[in-house]
Amino acid sequence: MEGRRDSVLAKKDALAEEKVKTEGKKYKLMETSGKKLAKSRKAARLTKREKKSYGIGKEEGRAVVRYARVSSRKAKIVIDLIRGKGLDEAYAILKYTPRNASEILLKLLKSAESNAVNNNDLNRDNLFVSEVYADQGPTLKRTMPRARGSADRIKKRTSHITLILRERNTGKEVR
Repeated sequence: MEGRRDSVLAKKDALAEEKVKTEGKKYKLMETSGKKLAKSRKAARLTKREKKSYGIGKEEGRAVVRYARVSSRKAKIVIDLIRGKGLDEAYAILKYTPRNASEILLKLLKSAESNAVNNNDLNRDNLFVSEVYADQGPTLKRTMPRARGSADRIKKRTSHITLILRERNTGKEVR
């Protein structure tokens, strides 16, 4: 029984070491910068200044809206329409989609485009919606009076929506 437990623990240790080794760009940057690793063998989080100096996030345009007054479930309906689409196509879809979330996402798309073009010098013509997701935010709880002196609870849901634009590889230039 103990031999089996030891082999399971050995496998877990091997998997943890493999994960740390293959954690990617961040782990290698941490090694080269001389920053210590945490006890859990995970790389320490990079600060904004360190990310900027290493050039992490320069290949994308990101925009986030917090506490948007639309439920994440309703936002995901519109999100699924634009995921993976080109920039102009996404604008067209959002402009003619009769949903409350499409207005919020249109503003978010404009902001992400501006961040990509102005801050990161990306080509507008090659941009596409690579990632977009809605997480649930805090719920505002309200009461509504009902018959015979009772009250019902109304849940006004909010969401945090993130949109990331990246350049499509056209195959012409090699980095």
